[in-house]
Amino acid sequence: MITSKTSFLALIGDPVSHSLSPIMQNAAIQYLGLDLIYMAIPCKNEDLEVVVNSLRKMNCKGLNITIPFKQKVFDICSEISPVAKKVKAINTLKLSDDKEWIGTNTDINGFIYPLKNINLVKKSSLILGSGGASRSVIQGLIELKLSKITVISRKKNSLNELISNFKNDIEIEGLLITDNKINNLIQESDLIVNTTPVGMSNTTNDGVIPYGQNFWHSINSKTIVYDLIYNPSPTPFLKFCDKKGCMTIDGTQMLIAQGAKSLSFWTNGLEVPFEVMHDALKKYL
Repeated sequence: MITSKTSFLALIGDPVSHSLSPIMQNAAIQYLGLDLIYMAIPCKNEDLEVVVNSLRKMNCKGLNITIPFKQKVFDICSEISPVAKKVKAINTLKLSDDKEWIGTNTDINGFIYPLKNINLVKKSSLILGSGGASRSVIQGLIELKLSKITVISRKKNSLNELISNFKNDIEIEGLLITDNKINNLIQESDLIVNTTPVGMSNTTNDGVIPYGQNFWHSINSKTIVYDLIYNPSPTPFLKFCDKKGCMTIDGTQMLIAQGAKSLSFWTNGLEVPFEVMHDALKKYL
């Protein structure tokens, strides 16, 4: 029951109407018997600082941060975890005892979760996109001990910055989508990860495959294809790859795992029930 003592957690982003986080988080909160609620709050770019700092003065215990604010909240935090600094992205904020924001990143844990039983040591990966999400993916792949990562993107500046940030940690290469090497890389890669929003529901990319179907004519049926998008599930890209015989992974397990890690962070280490969150999403979908 919500009372005057109930605290809240929230997702901040633009857009957030597609988010399934409130469904799974509130299921876990209810299971754990916590006096909390979780909601999604849409926020325009120009309002970010005002909104986040206003929540600091209310009965808010923590925030999830999503597109397009994962880098923009750095200036709002008084303390930032080493992993968030490394990937230059924050997806979780918690209020300290003195009402200051502490920032961290749980996306890496979430990304790794569905891959933890797959041996990717010394394997190669192709990452689509050079935005904020790709940073967490690269860090996750480094922890999984892959041998080489190639990032392809339309954006030269962000691609070059990304490669520069990680070149001392793993063999990594950045290619623009017009590069002739890409056909061979698609055929040879052990893992392909889509970090772009292409294919996401309720956006201009709904129903679209990254870079178009012709781009993927050389894909190998032995390749694992992982799309970070969870709505729709599966995405058009995963449907296409499934027909080619590939093993496919959507963003649902990542969503749950990063959300569970966030809730544990907000509640000072409580063990959060993955299956309860999964079942809540399954019923909704």
